[in-house]
Amino acid sequence: MDSSGFVDEKCESKLYIGNLDLRITEAALIKMFSPFGKIISEDFLWHTRGPKRGEPRGFAFIEYSSKEEAKLAKENMHGKLACSRPLVVRLASEKLMINTTNNNNNNTSRTAGETSKSRPSGSNYGHMSRSDKIAAIKNKLRALEGGEGERSGMKKQKQGQVSCRNNIDK
Repeated sequence: MDSSGFVDEKCESKLYIGNLDLRITEAALIKMFSPFGKIISEDFLWHTRGPKRGEPRGFAFIEYSSKEEAKLAKENMHGKLACSRPLVVRLASEKLMINTTNNNNNNTSRTAGETSKSRPSGSNYGHMSRSDKIAAIKNKLRALEGGEGERSGMKKQKQGQVSCRNNIDK
């Protein structure tokens, strides 16, 4: 997006692909999206630090030679199951506009006692106001004192590995 708020031509031919199963490889992703046009670039994102270093982050970007090809891929692949997970396919410019809109909406003023229900709790303290941080810490302390411990908020482990031989589920 340029300084005047307009999305350039290159951005209109670039797709954001999200909700990727961690078993999907770069080659499999290209194979899934190549029937819709000529792919000129692919950016498969990986964790670069921490315990998940070297593992896929679960999203990627694919750029086609034209915006028509990108739109065709978006229409055909959005919601399609890949390894039992529905793909989220958007134009990269749409993703950028959604993030910009959300950031502008989160800058509304609140009184010291109010907290934002839409913001996630946990390690996102950097994006919260001071009163939101204090409220989150107090809630965490209450949960710890109540005997719930830190494990109550953790996600349940997967019950079993699902075979993912074919990347797109029929």
